[in-house]
Amino acid sequence: MSRVGKYPVEVPAGVTVSIADGVLSTKGKLGELKMALSPLVSTELSDGKVSVQPLSTISQARMMWGTTRALIAAMVKGVSEGYSKTLEITGTGYRAAVQGSNLVLNLGYSHDVVYPIPAGIKITTPRPTSVVVEGIDKQRVGQVALDIRNFRKPEPYKGKGVRYGNETIRRKEGKKK
Repeated sequence: MSRVGKYPVEVPAGVTVSIADGVLSTKGKLGELKMALSPLVSTELSDGKVSVQPLSTISQARMMWGTTRALIAAMVKGVSEGYSKTLEITGTGYRAAVQGSNLVLNLGYSHDVVYPIPAGIKITTPRPTSVVVEGIDKQRVGQVALDIRNFRKPEPYKGKGVRYGNETIRRKEGKKK
C-alpha cells in the first residue's frame, strides 16, 4: 500500500481552505472549489496544512483516507495553478476552431462536430491542429479532453484522429501482398 493519506497537504500562499459542516472549500486566485467530505475520515486544518485521518480500521475508511487526501491536493493545486491538457489532431483536413462558445471540429465526417464549451472550462486552439483545455477542476478538465478525443480516436494504421499531446500511438503494420 502506498499510504498517500498520511502526508499532509501543504496550502500555498494565496489559497484559503475552510472546513464547515462536512464541506471543504478552497479559494485561490483562479476560483473556488467545494467538496463534500466523507464521514469515514476526519479532516483538520492546522498551521497551513490539511491532514486526513481514517476514523476506523475498516477497509472502506482506509480507502477514503488516501482518496480524500488526493482530492484535497488536486483542489489546492487547481485553485492556485490550474490544470491543462493538450490534444493534437492528425489527419488530412482535420482541424479545430473555437467559434463563440463552441468548439468546431472537422474530423473527416460529412458534418462538422460542434462541442459546446462547458462553464468553468477554457478551450483555445493555438494552431488548427492543436486544442488546449484549461480549468481549475482536474476531473472536469480530463473529462472534457476525453469527450473531445472520443469524437475520433486515433487509429493504429495511419495514426489519424485526436490524441493527447503526450500520448504515443502504437502503430500496426498494414496488409501484405
